[in-house]
Amino acid sequence: MKLVSVNVSLPVEVDYNDTRISTSIFKKPIAGKVAVHQFKLAGDQQADLENHGGGHKAVYAFATEQYDFWRQTLARSDLHYGQFGENLTISGLDEASLCIGDQIQIGDCILEATQPRVPCFKLGIALALETMPKQFIQHGHTGIYFKVLKMGSITAGDNVTRIYQHPNQLSLKTLFSAYFDEDFIDAEKVMKTAAKTPELSDEWREKVLERLAKA
Repeated sequence: MKLVSVNVSLPVEVDYNDTRISTSIFKKPIAGKVAVHQFKLAGDQQADLENHGGGHKAVYAFATEQYDFWRQTLARSDLHYGQFGENLTISGLDEASLCIGDQIQIGDCILEATQPRVPCFKLGIALALETMPKQFIQHGHTGIYFKVLKMGSITAGDNVTRIYQHPNQLSLKTLFSAYFDEDFIDAEKVMKTAAKTPELSDEWREKVLERLAKA
């Protein structure tokens, strides 16, 4: 894996359904070394701290390969890195092989995978397509949220290395599919594994426990 682009943004106000809202989804690539702090990248700021940011969602990464898919699917040649709201655009990032609790190293930083992304309406704003969140969920390649275990600095072009694989081996894609796909086989078993994985984010732990309670 390789870090292709580092993307940041400050909050801006936009009109949405006759309402003025603040969002930081309009990420743009930044050159040079970028400091990674405990809860965010330097130059970046989350607008909605209730649903974004915090220890388990400090850094969001998305695969370069998904840009090829969406450019073709949406017939949009203008999509640029950062368009999906990601801080890190990484080649070879695969939700099917990376697992909750896995650790990656970029530069001198160490990040821990905590949850898949569930898109909100702001992804539709970023892509100027109201149906985008639903399409994103159906496609299932969500990108990955990370917790910062070791702060430091990163630069586009850095190698991305998995340095630890969690023994539960619960992939981000398996968890996401088990939660959203009604036809997923052994979904309850996946949820039980997730509940026993301490590195899972609080947000997803709540989802998992609610689903298990209903089962």
